[in-house]
Amino acid sequence: MSEESIRNYLTSVEGRLAADGCAPRWEDRSGVPVLVGRRADFRMRWAATNLHLFTVAAAVPEVTVPVIDAFTTQVLAYAKKNKGGLPVGMQTGVAAFPVLVGDRIDPAAMAWAEEKQRNQFACFARPVVVDSACGYVGMYRGKPALGRAYASHLIEKGARYFSPQGCP
Repeated sequence: MSEESIRNYLTSVEGRLAADGCAPRWEDRSGVPVLVGRRADFRMRWAATNLHLFTVAAAVPEVTVPVIDAFTTQVLAYAKKNKGGLPVGMQTGVAAFPVLVGDRIDPAAMAWAEEKQRNQFACFARPVVVDSACGYVGMYRGKPALGRAYASHLIEKGARYFSPQGCP
């Protein structure tokens, strides 16, 4: 895929976020444009908690494990800082989809994203790696022990926002 295809993919994610009420917008993060979408959902079955879901997506030239790991950490910190309301863990939680799109993907980075959900106290991240060369989307789609109550919600949102398209 070309740079234009990467932009088209991010534009399609922006449209899916908008359709789901996430109010997407573009922000500048150290000179890099990132797409940010956010929504909050409340469910009694989540022990009456409010879950703030952040999606932060960016195009990068190459995705490696250190790159997606650092981006995931940054996105979780951003989400905790910008969620508002009660402190994390007090009837409120944070979930995030840190998304990196690129045409050079280290297979270890794809495996890292698909391996597991990344957890912190009352915060969950499901990193997403998109191989723009073939359209493949790698992300964890399971139900972990920690954060299991939110798993179906995150699986549904991940499928809605990042449709897999191509090569495995």
